[in-house]
Amino acid sequence: MTPGYSRREQTGWYFYDWANAPFHTTVVTVFLGPYLTSVLARNAADANGFIHPLGIPVAVRAYWSYLVAAAVAVQIFLLPVIGALADYSHRKKQLLALFAYLGAGATAAMFFLKGPAYLLAGVLFLIANTAFGASVVVYNSFLPEIAAPEDRDAVSSKGWAIGYLGGGLLLALNLLLYIRPRALGLDENMAVRIGLASAGVWWGVFTVIPLARIRSRLAVRRLAHGEFALGVTLRQLLRTLRQLRGRPQMLTFLLAYLLYSDAIQTVIALATQFGHDELKISMGPLALAILMVQFVAFFGSLAFNWIAAVINAKRAVMLSLVIWTCVLLAMYFWVRTVGQYFVMAALVALVLGGSQALSRSLFSQMIPQGQEAEYFGLYGISDKGTSWLCPLLFGLAVQFTGSYRLSSLTLAMFFLAGLAVLARVDVQRAVAEAERGGE
Repeated sequence: MTPGYSRREQTGWYFYDWANAPFHTTVVTVFLGPYLTSVLARNAADANGFIHPLGIPVAVRAYWSYLVAAAVAVQIFLLPVIGALADYSHRKKQLLALFAYLGAGATAAMFFLKGPAYLLAGVLFLIANTAFGASVVVYNSFLPEIAAPEDRDAVSSKGWAIGYLGGGLLLALNLLLYIRPRALGLDENMAVRIGLASAGVWWGVFTVIPLARIRSRLAVRRLAHGEFALGVTLRQLLRTLRQLRGRPQMLTFLLAYLLYSDAIQTVIALATQFGHDELKISMGPLALAILMVQFVAFFGSLAFNWIAAVINAKRAVMLSLVIWTCVLLAMYFWVRTVGQYFVMAALVALVLGGSQALSRSLFSQMIPQGQEAEYFGLYGISDKGTSWLCPLLFGLAVQFTGSYRLSSLTLAMFFLAGLAVLARVDVQRAVAEAERGGE
């Protein structure tokens, strides 16, 4: 432990990953997409398999992809503003609480999704995913405050690893309920609704731990007398966007991250739908595969922290992107059975946490002091839960080709492009750019 930093505070920080992880595992990755597609949307579909949100004809099979893209489009505009606003506030903990409990409440309300309520599902997901992204921006901005630069790879990796345990534990309980609902007098749809709501309750309950342990700090940047936070925030955000031209290494890293993280989030969000709709795997084995991913990913996160210590974080991320590309190619050329799907899921698990945790710690070293939340707002445009371009292209490909398998090649292209751009990033120069501050 580096002097001046608190292990108690770091442990509390880890637990927000534990708290919010079930939103991704239980809601986004496993249950909401298939339930929305095969139950809610199909109950409202016309004879041709189309629903008509706001009068727009949408294929039932593509609705979830479009919904993910729409949810993230909102975040593209909101997250940078929220990050900049947080940097002017000494109430970052309160902002974390606000967004966490807004998201948790919307997720818990998914218990009421039944019948043809695909529009209500879309609204609740839009609120929950936006609040999730906003809370993660504020949460990530604490990393430079609680860990020295040389410790951030390890601290970030431990957070991701603990998150996988939390997400996996609740998913295991929800899986047991889903497999044997009739033992409790329930049907499968009720078991899904309880599982969705439980993720919101878990999120709200365990958010208490980071709120109790993370210390509030005085804002490095303060408002002058008579200034209004929103106006100053918007002006500062515009200045920061202009300053990116003077930080070419950070800008290159953000472009690389936008490409490969967008693809990562799309794989997470749509892998279950691929297995359910393309391979015709039932929800029980699918949930078991995702459950396996959570626990293998715990060890994968720690393993990639060790790899980063040996070859450095940037090279470790690049290695993970090569493996991601191989996984997507396997989805197109090879995966046809349940067993092959499990093999693919295991490979994803090995690289999932490492690629994301090390990217977070790498980026934290490129940020000027006092602008942590603002820059993590830009980073959050493609952080967990905020992919947008890939789901949109994936949805279009499914709608026009009818094939999830062909759409997977689009994601492989994004990984290769992200790898090529990341190779051009000079991390030491990026750190030097950050040390010059807001010049």
